Amino acid sequence: MTPPGADFYQLSGWTVILLLVLFYGGTLLMSALIGKKKENADGYMTAGNKIGFGVSAASMTATWIWASSMYASATAGYTYGISGPIHYGLWGALMILFIYPFGRRIRKVAPKAHTLAEVMYARHGRSSQLMLAGSNIVGSLISLTSNFIAGGALIALLSPFSFSQGIIVIAAGVLLYTLWSGFRASVLTDFAQVVAMLGAVVVIIPAVFFAAGGPDMFQQGAQNLTPQQSNFFSSDAFLNQGAPYIAAVLAYAIGNQTIAQRLFAVREDLIKRTFITATVGYGATIIGIGMLGVMALYLGLAPAGGDVNNLIPQMASTFLHPILIGVFLIMIIGALSSTADSDLAALSSIMMADVYGQNVAGKKKANPKTMLLVGRITMIVATAAALYFASGQMNILDLLVFVGALWGALVFPVIASFYWEKVTNKAFTVSVLVALAVFIPVRFEWLPMGGALGIITDVVAVIGIGVVLGLMSFGFFGLKAAKIIGAVGALAAAPFAIGFLHDYAVLSGSLVAYAVSTLVCYFMCFRNGNSFDFDLIKQRIGDFDQRVETETVEAAAVQAGK
Repeated sequence: MTPPGADFYQLSGWTVILLLVLFYGGTLLMSALIGKKKENADGYMTAGNKIGFGVSAASMTATWIWASSMYASATAGYTYGISGPIHYGLWGALMILFIYPFGRRIRKVAPKAHTLAEVMYARHGRSSQLMLAGSNIVGSLISLTSNFIAGGALIALLSPFSFSQGIIVIAAGVLLYTLWSGFRASVLTDFAQVVAMLGAVVVIIPAVFFAAGGPDMFQQGAQNLTPQQSNFFSSDAFLNQGAPYIAAVLAYAIGNQTIAQRLFAVREDLIKRTFITATVGYGATIIGIGMLGVMALYLGLAPAGGDVNNLIPQMASTFLHPILIGVFLIMIIGALSSTADSDLAALSSIMMADVYGQNVAGKKKANPKTMLLVGRITMIVATAAALYFASGQMNILDLLVFVGALWGALVFPVIASFYWEKVTNKAFTVSVLVALAVFIPVRFEWLPMGGALGIITDVVAVIGIGVVLGLMSFGFFGLKAAKIIGAVGALAAAPFAIGFLHDYAVLSGSLVAYAVSTLVCYFMCFRNGNSFDFDLIKQRIGDFDQRVETETVEAAAVQAGK
């Protein structure tokens, strides 16, 4: 067994350059081959709403499996022991599964939508649209930043290049192949990336395991674990990692434009198969990668530079043959690139459809050529912004849990807006703002949580437990079952949670966001006598390019008649 602190292997600079050129050169070539001389705005955003099963399933899997999720799973394993990756990978996988019944409803209501925020504009109005669009801009920038951080840390450890040089190369490579064809480039390159990535995982995890000592590692390194880390049913792991991630990933699933974009792109009859396949692929891969963190814990390895973001590349460079280190490098680069290009495509769609298409030019006056220009400029600006933020090298796991909890304030209002005809624009906006106003001081512990305030926070958080369970049940089993499961879950949790749950700021903050947004939205709407006609959404949302082509044909006909 290699002792803690052992030196680890680095690839030569020329080898890393060659691998990066081959990877990004290949993806750029794929992007060029599927590119169109005359690109259109709708294809740039959703690829015509008719992507097949193989490509869509691979794209959903690749988008959900990002380098940051790999790093965060390893961090969970290193921090909480063997149950850490299970909590991270299992709940993340199940959340993909829970999306698809909501996804079928969203596609039925808005078959030609480009963004969820665009649907909120058709359903409610501008404030709800901009609120959802704004949260996605923040979320995608954080996601993009965390992927650049992962790539920079990887290159800094496995090569002579610095962290700053690494993030610049990764950013440039992703931007180059995504810029011209947008979402179509993202979704088609995802297929090749996920095949390479999953193939590498199958080889790399067993190779590291046996090189690190095999089964003997767990016997010899057991003394490096605390009682909680060695307990598969660790309460510490569940309360600090599992439970917050259940809430965070549900919010990611509903509010994230990268997921919504694939939902709008895949053929409607393939939604179920796509999401089930992605569930299995994500869970197996992320739990497997997370075991690198568990192995590091048993080995007693200290993260290089004290940064847990370095755990995965450190384990690979310590225990793998140089050829496999090159394979590992491609695996992580593929994972981070597949999500980074999705973030760029999501950001460009938001700026094209929600900012320019709806609020600057207006739906009837939006010029598709101008929309394409807006989309490409957005990608360039977003890449530059993410590079700036990535230079801070923030903790990836903290970033993911924070933005997921932040989106928790949106989950109920968004879902309810697709099913309940009484939800209003005012209720949507107020419920989200109030939930955020409560979430932030709880999450960052700005107020002393002792005494009555702590008990009140726990009671609201328990309601949040019921909301999360109810929402997870609603898509599959309907409203009646969701009410029963949510109520029973909250009542069952109350005796154990009230009195101490406020000590776990991440978890309680997320649950409070769910509860407050649900309560405020419900009580502002249940007496509403007006009912929304969901058929109006189909009438208000359509293809931008088709509208222009129709107008051009009509104008030509009029001119010919004269």
